[in-house]
Amino acid sequence: MQIQILCIGKIKDAWIASGIAEFEKRLRPYAKVFVTELAEVRIPDNASATEEQRVKEKEGELLLTNIKSGFVPVALDPRAPLISSEDLAKSVGDAKIEGANLCFIIGGPLGLSPALLSAVPKKVSFSKMTFTHTMCRLILFEQIYRAFRIVSGEPYHK
Repeated sequence: MQIQILCIGKIKDAWIASGIAEFEKRLRPYAKVFVTELAEVRIPDNASATEEQRVKEKEGELLLTNIKSGFVPVALDPRAPLISSEDLAKSVGDAKIEGANLCFIIGGPLGLSPALLSAVPKKVSFSKMTFTHTMCRLILFEQIYRAFRIVSGEPYHK
């Protein structure tokens, strides 16, 4: 199974990068997980709502064109239904059984565009809290690792 983490922006904090690297290593026995980082579209200082919407649309177009062919896209959206670790494990397990590959999409600082959200039927939320897009990436890696441990019937802290 392959999992693409498709995101806007690079990780700038060493501690987040270190955490992601640790989970990448832990995930190797379960799946090929790879990150596709796309450049952030510059947000003008004191951007108007229209300018922010333009940035989101440009980033949305970039994201949509970089979903690997044949991968099932899943958008991370705070307005989507909340899922538990067990729910994610079921989705990952079902995809694995079906021979499907997944693409998790994380937007930039302004979130995902309405066009992208309309184009991607599967959306999930991990929390009602707001996280930075880089922190969200670390949480996603940890949750994917936890999902594979659950699917494999292996112990993992609850």
